[in-house]
Amino acid sequence: MNGLKGIHHVTAITSSAEKNYQFFTYVLGMRLVKKTVNQDDIQTYHLFFADDKGSAGTDMTFFDFPGIPKGVHGTNEIAKTSFRVPSDAALIYWVKRFDRLNVQHYGIKEMFGKKTLSFVDFDDQQYQLISDEHNEGVPSGTPWEKGPIPLEYAITGLGPVFVRIANFDYFKEMLEKVFEFKEIGQEGSYHLFEVGEGGNGAQVVVEYNAVLPPARQGFGTVHHAAFRVEDRAVLEQWITRLDEFGFSTSGYVNRHFFESLYARVAPQILFELATDGPGFMGDEPYETLGEKLSLPPFLEPKREQIEKLVRPIDTVRSTIEFTKE
Repeated sequence: MNGLKGIHHVTAITSSAEKNYQFFTYVLGMRLVKKTVNQDDIQTYHLFFADDKGSAGTDMTFFDFPGIPKGVHGTNEIAKTSFRVPSDAALIYWVKRFDRLNVQHYGIKEMFGKKTLSFVDFDDQQYQLISDEHNEGVPSGTPWEKGPIPLEYAITGLGPVFVRIANFDYFKEMLEKVFEFKEIGQEGSYHLFEVGEGGNGAQVVVEYNAVLPPARQGFGTVHHAAFRVEDRAVLEQWITRLDEFGFSTSGYVNRHFFESLYARVAPQILFELATDGPGFMGDEPYETLGEKLSLPPFLEPKREQIEKLVRPIDTVRSTIEFTKE
């Protein structure tokens, strides 16, 4: 059995694709590598922010479902997304940047031996930066070369995904027996699990919490978390494996940029397994990645209809020279 390689992407819900684009581009300095639509709901934008090359394991993506209410944080949710930065010194830079740009944050802290900086966006979506200074394991990506953040401080990929769960014993058993994670640490009600090569890019932090009411999905919350598999052949092995464990799954899904499998693994917790390729570089040149509305081949015949459904968003950055500050 070929195991999971780490985190592939995290997909969340935003109240505004425009504000979301501004925040990730101009505040966080992550590169928009694909502007497309939800393949199952073509009136909904789907934005992909990643490293310079759109590498698997670096992308945070967003839906903006029209009319969806604000989500409510609680138990039984994918509660927080982490982004990797190169060093402890980078976190000091980000504190100053967040203070200057009025981004709410909670100061530098330490968790499981790593320095972290938690913060929120305009939707109260929960994030943290995590230092790679003492990290070993899955390599990170490449910072956005032409973005606004000095490269020595810039975000390079995804770090640990946080899950808050009421039935911890079940969730631990599911992670270990089905997905082959190992528990490697505990701090109070937080448990650290990792898979594959381990490290920040292959970890899940599980918080046992039976006190809070169940979360309610909406804008400001995470929709699902995805984990990396090598290719289609390995994905097929996982389809068989999850079936044998009795999970109801989506079966094979071709998302054009990668191939996928979805499974509801706990109440309100949706996991996806996704292949590393083919990636985001196939239909747009590197220089203008994410600037046009990109559609998979099966939606291309509906382009005129889709362009009437989604309002235009100006995502042209190739003509802008960012000042790194």
